[in-house]
Amino acid sequence: MSPGRRCSRTACARPAVATLTYVYADRAAVVGPLAVHAEPHCYDLCEEHATRLTAPLGWEVVRHQSDRGDVVRARSSDDLEALADAVREAARPAGGGVNGREPSTGRRGHLRALPTPS
Repeated sequence: MSPGRRCSRTACARPAVATLTYVYADRAAVVGPLAVHAEPHCYDLCEEHATRLTAPLGWEVVRHQSDRGDVVRARSSDDLEALADAVREAARPAGGGVNGREPSTGRRGHLRALPTPS
């Protein structure tokens, strides 16, 4: 729950706990956990409005439930470290240097890493 985000329903001042998204191609209204960032075509809903939501005739409501433990685990430092490691691995040059080892000098953006003078 974000203290700065409120329910999108008119005259409702309760904090948002869920996000509503319409999938027009599937004729579905999807209610899931509160999105990390507010999106322009999504609606933040409080607990009451999220549970009482009904869809237009011919549409279905899809509800994705999430344990609060899942949300906490998704934001853990271990996951962030794993993501950072994956990004570093993807940024390494393919093939390595001489004999499969990393080269001692390399280009990183506009900066160049130089070896220590001997």
